[in-house]
Amino acid sequence: MRLDVWLWAARFFKTRVLAKQAIESGKIRIHDGAGKASKLLHVGDRLRIARGEEQFEVDVLVLLAQRGSAVVAQSCYRETETSRAARAQAAEQRRLNATGYIKPPTKPDKRARRLIHALGDIDAF
Repeated sequence: MRLDVWLWAARFFKTRVLAKQAIESGKIRIHDGAGKASKLLHVGDRLRIARGEEQFEVDVLVLLAQRGSAVVAQSCYRETETSRAARAQAAEQRRLNATGYIKPPTKPDKRARRLIHALGDIDAF
């Protein structure tokens, strides 16, 4: 089974094109080596997947050719305990970093937008 098809079927990416772009940019590693979209995937392979700020390390359990429900997709791989702990720690760190930020209650009005633009905080289109 192709690597890009499996990543799409296992619901790590919404489309095969996004999966292929992630593979080509080096965000997907197979056994700590670079992968190709056409690389054949086997049961027992270990993948490292970088998706946004999240890092997954999974073992392939089942090869899926079609995209199914989330329950079926989650049953085709097993995430390692170290990966799960690292993701939880990173999420907690992101939550702690965002504690000082207070979201404004509304969008800026016309006058406020002009002031923001005059200060140079928003690029002109």
